[in-house]
Formats: sequence, C-alpha cells, structure tokens
Amino acid sequence: MAFISDLHLSEDLPRTTAAFEQLLQTVQADALFILGDLFEYWVGDDMLTLPFEARCGQALRSATRRLPVHVLRGNRDFLLGERFFTETGCQDLADPTVLRAGWGDSLLVTHGDALCIGDTAYQQFRAQVRQPAWQAALLARPLEERVALARQMRAASRDGGRAPESYVDADAPLCDRWLAAAGASLMIHGHTHRPGRDTLPGGALREVLSDWELDQAEPRADMLVWTAEGVRRESLVHA
Repeated sequence: MAFISDLHLSEDLPRTTAAFEQLLQTVQADALFILGDLFEYWVGDDMLTLPFEARCGQALRSATRRLPVHVLRGNRDFLLGERFFTETGCQDLADPTVLRAGWGDSLLVTHGDALCIGDTAYQQFRAQVRQPAWQAALLARPLEERVALARQMRAASRDGGRAPESYVDADAPLCDRWLAAAGASLMIHGHTHRPGRDTLPGGALREVLSDWELDQAEPRADMLVWTAEGVRRESLVHA
C-alpha cells in the first residue's frame, strides 16, 4: 500500500501536477491512498468542468482502471463529493480509517488536521465549514464566485508568510488515544508539512507525510509504502 498527501494541485504548479500524473501511471502497489489536500482548493464537484480539474479527473480515472485509489478529504478539499468519486473511480476514504493488512498489522490513517487541537482558531473554522448548512449555502453560489473566493482566501493565507515549523503539530496524547481506540500501533498522516517519523508517548509509531512542491527551488515530495517489512519512505523528487 502506498500513501501520499498534501499535493495542493493547481494549474500554478505544472511540475507538481506532472509528477502526480507520472506517479498514477507508474506506482507499483496494491492500492494508493491520498490522505487529504489533493487539490489546493475544491469548491464543489462542478469544478470538474474546468480544464485543469478535468485533466486531473481524467488522470485519476485512468489510474483507477489498474489499481484502487482511495481519497480522504483534507482541509483544502473537504467539499469533494459524490460526483468526484463517481467520475474518477476513486474510493471515498473516511477520516480516520483503520487499515488491516493481510500479515496481521493495523494502521490508522488520517489527514491530521483534527489532531492539531492547539490551533484553536483553525478548529473553530473547521467546525463551521463542516456544517451541512454552511456547505449548502456555499455550493448554492455560482462556480465562478466560489473559485474567486477560494483564490482570495489562499492568497491571504500565503501572504501570512508562516513557515511550516511554525504550524501547530498534532497533539501527541490525542494521537495515542486515537490509536488505542483503533487497536493500532502505527499512524500515518499529513497536513502539518513536517515529514518524519517519531515514537509517541504511548509507544506507537507516527509517520508524517511531506507536502508536494516541485515548482520551487527546494523541491519536495515523498511517498510512504507499507509492507510486511514495515514502512519505508521514498523520495519522488527525481521520479
């Protein structure tokens, strides 16, 4: 099983998009799991009518003809809906989900934003935008208006200039509680843009995926592969 996260695909990132398309064509795995923020923003499944998003949808549809592709919603693309999954052939992955391997191990996957409880402002925003009434009101607006609003919000976020090391990390005790409830000793998540591996206070292992950025001076992109031998990290920068 292969895992990626936080690609933030947009037409402004041609190299990142090309690397994703290449991965979809070449990845050797029983299944591919995309753990949130596949897109920089997603303001409704009618985005599939736009040229860039249609291109991404077609690439996913081609990939799902040869392997299962599971997509979990992130904080940027929580509005991925039924049409997206139907047209791409991807499988809707709940957050969190427990995966149980044939060799007996269990793994908990999540986007990771719900674990960052120290970021109280974000958690309040998250609670608001996950409300069905809020989503229905947004989706009732014209597509062009929704896209313009998303671009405005992303520009404001970038202007904040926050470095990844300043982001609030996942709360370790909460990670332990989630793992204990799931009966798993390994967690994989994204969201924080702090790739690496650590041992949680309860003794379980946490693997954090990188975001993807192949259009800047310091490119980064990785994938985690889970086998009976454990989890290995593969750089996709030169793939």
